[in-house]
Amino acid sequence: MRPHRAGLVLAIFLGGWHLFWAALVAAGWAQPLINFVLWLHFIRPVYVVESFDVGIASLLVGITAGIGYALGWGFAVLWNKLHA
Repeated sequence: MRPHRAGLVLAIFLGGWHLFWAALVAAGWAQPLINFVLWLHFIRPVYVVESFDVGIASLLVGITAGIGYALGWGFAVLWNKLHA
């Protein structure tokens, strides 16, 4: 398994997932969605989604993509060592 490629795949997945969430916040659809998901799990919604901020959204996507890359890279290195 190639560590760089595994890192990129997980970075794109996690960053993309959080980019989708940021788009939901920007569109104003995040609060109704989170309320619905929590309601489905028998949880009273207590969280309030703040207004969209492009700086915070950029940090969210960048940090989660970086974490995804590190996790993917680390997993691939570990996999290669265990399956050598």
